[in-house]
Amino acid sequence: MGRYFGTDGFRGTANENLTADHAYKVGRFIGWYYGELKKRNGDDSPARILIGKDTRRSSYMFEYSLAGGLTASGADAYLLHVTTTPSVAYISRVDGFDCAVMISASHNPYHDNGLKLINGKGEKMEDEVINLVEDYLDGKLNVFGQSWEEIPFAKNEKIGKSVDYVSGRNRYIGYLISLGVYSFRGMKIGLDCANGAAWNIAKAVFDALGAETYVINNTPNGININDNAGSTHIEVLQKFVVENGLDAGFAYDGDADRCLCVDEKGNVITGDHILYIYAKYMKDREKLVNNTVVATVMSNFGFFKALEEAGIDYAKTAVGDKYVYEYMKEHGCCLGGEQSGHIIFSKYASTGDGILTSLKIMQAVMSKKQKLSELAAPMVEYPQVLVNVRVKDKAAAQADPDVQAAVAKASEELGSTGRMLVRESGTEPLVRVMAEAETEEICRKYVDSVVDVLKANGHTL
Repeated sequence: MGRYFGTDGFRGTANENLTADHAYKVGRFIGWYYGELKKRNGDDSPARILIGKDTRRSSYMFEYSLAGGLTASGADAYLLHVTTTPSVAYISRVDGFDCAVMISASHNPYHDNGLKLINGKGEKMEDEVINLVEDYLDGKLNVFGQSWEEIPFAKNEKIGKSVDYVSGRNRYIGYLISLGVYSFRGMKIGLDCANGAAWNIAKAVFDALGAETYVINNTPNGININDNAGSTHIEVLQKFVVENGLDAGFAYDGDADRCLCVDEKGNVITGDHILYIYAKYMKDREKLVNNTVVATVMSNFGFFKALEEAGIDYAKTAVGDKYVYEYMKEHGCCLGGEQSGHIIFSKYASTGDGILTSLKIMQAVMSKKQKLSELAAPMVEYPQVLVNVRVKDKAAAQADPDVQAAVAKASEELGSTGRMLVRESGTEPLVRVMAEAETEEICRKYVDSVVDVLKANGHTL
């Protein structure tokens, strides 16, 4: 974890630990840095930086602060306005931008916000650039062979400009529509836009593909993003789908880089189900590259069992779509994601894309001529118990031989009928103890056996 940036950007409460001044300085640095890189490669044109934002009240403040910093450093700021994270990644890649910034705190409440940096390939920014941004924020920048107390301002005709680039968002909508293999005519589809970035994109795509589209939570007012809405409150969509007799429902988060589904019976289709359904669909068509799906260690035990029964291989990464994508890129895999609904289709996108995910699930439904509940049925979720234990020292708690012995004993006794997982929180003084087994009672038994050792050995707060 960085000093300011985590695995999903620089996130905090607006104007508390993430301020307008932070955004201005981030703009100042990346505007200057990418311009300097171009200059050193013999290109005197200004850096081109793309900006998108979600519907939070503070997103406007951060957008203007970023644009001010960028233009003050001589870069041109291209404004997509309210749009999704995957659209920013897509346009950054296809339109040759030096980098991009998405202003969003994803599924967090409206008072939080974040700055997600994206490189010119549409991927999460490289760590070495993030480190330089953090060095600049801390006033100890050393780059290009020298130390910088301050970076220079652009002067005269070198001052940058801002450009309205809403056309980029519209072309992204066109791109999604172009991926629609089947007409959705005759299908009744529900969309929960979380009062977030998908509110003016998702319906346009489904309407264009012929669906009878029903939309909820698509009236953002700056403070209702994710408020009892979207993928973190899937129960709202469950009720809506059942009450309206819909064929399927799709719920997005604030910046629409994740998607969870609801089948025609009102059951939740998790990210694990989505991965299973589409992996099976691709395998049946001999399109699943390396016959492998990439998931994280937090995916459900039942998911891995279902893949094994379908003859599909899998790889496990650390928690975070960043790590999933890195593995996919290194090993040439085409499908991966997280239980939370970050699903990556590497042939079509470089990041999780909620709307794309819903289109791909509908593609499987239409192709197989089966209901969503039928496609998901072979994957049976195992009960899971997760306890977050506050500890004095995460590393010491995990390294304790008695704790390791308790975990090993539980894993041995569970055998092929479940699993134990103990891992550190990346952001809090917590050790997460999780068990999956055939019943909740079994899960609780083994979780308690590990937690009891943590307490007995004095690790807990």
